[in-house]
Amino acid sequence: MKATSSRLTALRKPLLIAAVALLAACGKEVVQLAAIEPDQGTACALDGMVLKDYPGPKAQIHFKEGAPEFFCDILELFGMLLAPEQKRAVAGVFVQDMGKADWAQPNGHWIDAKSAYYVVGSKKQGSMGPTFGTFATQSDAEAFAAKEGGGVHRFEQITLQMLNQPKQGGHDSKMH
Repeated sequence: MKATSSRLTALRKPLLIAAVALLAACGKEVVQLAAIEPDQGTACALDGMVLKDYPGPKAQIHFKEGAPEFFCDILELFGMLLAPEQKRAVAGVFVQDMGKADWAQPNGHWIDAKSAYYVVGSKKQGSMGPTFGTFATQSDAEAFAAKEGGGVHRFEQITLQMLNQPKQGGHDSKMH
């Protein structure tokens, strides 16, 4: 009986440590959220267009629940995020850094959408016509705006009105 009791006591300590570690992890974000590279068949959540078939920056939203949604155009991304009926909890949003990605066939170079610089009103075309350029750095965004037109904005400055008037911003490349 004494040998069984001491074995149980020896097992309790590791089990107790494991239980405490699991409980501690419950209150913390354990996994770092990262963008997912779309494959050849990944389609836009709004219109079913295959992302790889179109030029311009792409986007993705990771919700706290459910699978991520992909967008073949930045205007579609903001249309979803800014829609008053959008109530799903968002865990992360990613766009492509067009300072590094090829506009004609963008691949990789995902950045956090909230830290990106957006060029609104350029003459560059995306999958749905005029779109926003997305950049990791202000200098890349300003260089793009100087060449292609438009104005440089931050994530929190994008409005529904800008989506309906993509050429707003003219040739102004200063931050608004």
